[in-house]
Amino acid sequence: MATDRPRYTVSVDNDLFQQIEDFRFERRFQTRSEATVELIRMGLESLKKEQEARESTPDDSSPDS
Repeated sequence: MATDRPRYTVSVDNDLFQQIEDFRFERRFQTRSEATVELIRMGLESLKKEQEARESTPDDSSPDS
């Protein structure tokens, strides 16, 4: 199946590989690639939410005026 999307290879240890496989089967992804892309999306979204939460929280170290 040809695709125009960028591709790259990632090496993981056996434990992480098994976690990805478990996620894949639990969520019924047809391919490991689809599951990995979803995990990356979920992680990036989580980081974005963390950053937004930090930015919306007042900085306690600034002096009161």
